[in-house]
Amino acid sequence: MSYVIRSVRAGEWPAVKELRLAALRDPVAHLAFLETYEEAVARPDSFWRERTAGAAEEADKAQQIIAEGPDGRWVATLTVLVEEPGTTDWAGFPVERKQGHVVGVFVRPEERGSGLTEVLFDAALEWAWGRGLERVRLIVHEENGRAQRFYRRVGFLPSGVTVTLGDEGERELEFVLERE
Repeated sequence: MSYVIRSVRAGEWPAVKELRLAALRDPVAHLAFLETYEEAVARPDSFWRERTAGAAEEADKAQQIIAEGPDGRWVATLTVLVEEPGTTDWAGFPVERKQGHVVGVFVRPEERGSGLTEVLFDAALEWAWGRGLERVRLIVHEENGRAQRFYRRVGFLPSGVTVTLGDEGERELEFVLERE
């Protein structure tokens, strides 16, 4: 099966919303995403319009990349956020250099193991390096071994930075890929 790998377009917010809601219904969503299905489904359409426009093909601070099947159905996605030096990241840590932060990685269960994630990451890294980013990072739950194995396979390595989440003390691990 052949897929089109591309950035989303601003007007495609309904498809962005649908894929995000599918991701949040995944059995491992609690390990992969900081948002719940209930929170996302309650958001107004204006939120989805703004979110999509901010990461659409013409955006320069974020890029959402999708895999579109031959039937037009979106089957996988990830987003790269640009983080600028001198700012603070989502967890309150200072950003020391221009970098990308990969978030929202999702592949529909029936497409897993097909190689789509590697292709999405290739596209994300091409976009990031093309904007002069010095490194790309991502945060992965300490119990999400499957994701950690994939990230290592495509070149990301643990940086030693950990983020503690919530009252339960769950930990997220930062993985990074330096620009060569």
